[in-house]
Amino acid sequence: MDYIDYYNVLGVSRTATDEEIKKAYRKLARKLHPDLNPNDPEASKKFQQLNEANEVLSDPDKRKKYDQYGKDWQHAEQFEQARQQQRSYQQASGAGAGYSYAGGFGDDSFSDFFSSMFGSDSGTGGGRRQARYRGQDYEAEFRLNLRDAYTTHKQSMTVGGKTIGITIYAGIENGQKIKLSGYGAPGVNGGPNGDLYITFTVDDDPRYKRQGNDLHVTEEIDLQTALLGGDKIVETLSGQVKVPVKPETQPGTKVRLKGKGFPVYRQENAFGDLYVQWQVKLPTNLTDEQKDLIREALTR
Repeated sequence: MDYIDYYNVLGVSRTATDEEIKKAYRKLARKLHPDLNPNDPEASKKFQQLNEANEVLSDPDKRKKYDQYGKDWQHAEQFEQARQQQRSYQQASGAGAGYSYAGGFGDDSFSDFFSSMFGSDSGTGGGRRQARYRGQDYEAEFRLNLRDAYTTHKQSMTVGGKTIGITIYAGIENGQKIKLSGYGAPGVNGGPNGDLYITFTVDDDPRYKRQGNDLHVTEEIDLQTALLGGDKIVETLSGQVKVPVKPETQPGTKVRLKGKGFPVYRQENAFGDLYVQWQVKLPTNLTDEQKDLIREALTR
């Protein structure tokens, strides 16, 4: 896996505080967000790397491993296990007297450590058995808007220096997490790859409010339609529909449009409902004549 300097991605120093990292991430996220850079694969790649860098450096445990092991930080736990095995082996073979490690491991020495430990001869006439370790799991975040979450479509994202294609199914929930088996860090010495866990963030929509698989929207009607009834064209995520308005409709009245809500995740042709709340627009700047007509009508 290619090495990515997460500090350089965020534009901060290695001594940056949590607040400085958070501030740098927010500033760059606004600049590189796909919605502001449509059809720009380079910006999309940088945005994914930015999320990856923030995920690692904003987590104290992951940041500690990254600072210590560099590009091999995902293998920190395997390294510790291997080191313990090496110590146990030396103690069992009588080579442990006065043995100790001094100092840390850089990016290259850590990788070389595994090769020298498990890939060389034991010195006793036979090859040493190689220990296999499962690769580290990856965690990633993917942001999309409500309208994108309405349809099944394909997207690409960069995780661990690799660009992968994913299918986002209609109806994905905000905060929902999916697992892609084998898309995590590579295993050590032929061990299985880790898994990739993707958490989806679905941004709020300025028009529709989502509650589960149902959608809520507010539509404006004029006073005449509210009093006498009529029809109102309502824009839904699947197109326009004509909705009848009953006479003497009160402000705040809700009507349900069955099956016009959000798709149910991984269930074909299953949808929630759309709830339309009527907001009555009252006339303004009435003339004296109009006011007299209204008074006359109300006093009859």
